[in-house]
Formats: sequence, structure tokens, C-alpha cells
Amino acid sequence: MGSPQTARRPDITAAVTRGAARLLVDLGYTPLTEVTLPNGRRADLMALSARGEFIIIEVKSGIEDFRVDRKWHEYAPYCDRFAFAVAPEFPQHVLPEDPGLIVADGFGGAVLREPPAATLAGARRKALTIAFGRMAAMRAAGFAVMTLEV
Repeated sequence: MGSPQTARRPDITAAVTRGAARLLVDLGYTPLTEVTLPNGRRADLMALSARGEFIIIEVKSGIEDFRVDRKWHEYAPYCDRFAFAVAPEFPQHVLPEDPGLIVADGFGGAVLREPPAATLAGARRKALTIAFGRMAAMRAAGFAVMTLEV
């Protein structure tokens, strides 16, 4: 990944996304990257647990990325849990304390702060689960599907 001074933002984003996705798999989730939600917002990672719970992970490549992007509040209606994922050198003190916190690099990650649980309404959960499954199947078949159609 390079040192913090030499690593480029897209490289940091890719490494943190990859590590966070690997962590999610280790935790029993099935992740998808770059998921456009029904409200038009794009989740960096959205994952489904074996129990049918959704988590959304917002990857932040650096302090500027965090400061200019305030859309993360708009993910709540589409997940049971929400967390930020950042590189080890990210200044964690600038992040809000409410969401979960994952530190990740290209090889894996660690949960530093568990994301608090919320509960999706049953009808929304069912619609999201079906849309998530359809998106995963379409991607597995080689189609570049990006939007959850609920």
C-alpha cells in the first residue's frame, strides 16, 4: 500500500475495501462492493449475515474524504449496522463515536468498535434480501449490476 505520504487515495480505498470485505467474510457476512441503494446513495460495502442482517461499511481513504462526504447518515434505513472502515494511519479521533469502526489494509481488518444494532422493518428486510440476492446472482453471471432494485 505504500507509506501514507506516497499512497494514492484510490489505492488506499481499494486496500481498505478489500481488507474490510475479508474481515466481513471472517465474521460470517457475504459482502458486495459498490451497491447503489434505493435512495440513490452508494454503499462502499454492503453485506448480509447468515441471520439475514445487513451491515453497510463506508470506506474513508483520508481526512479530506471524510470531511467532504456527509451522506453516511442516509444509509441507516437500509442496514441493521453501520461502520466506517479506515486505514491504520487514519486519524480515528475525527470520526463520530456512534458508528462502528474497522481498521483495515489490503490483507484484512479488525473491528475496533462494534457497530450498534438497529432493526430493519420486516417488509424492508425482505425486499432488500431479495434485491441483494438478485444482485449477487447477476454479478456472479457477469453482469455489472450496481443498483438494488427494491
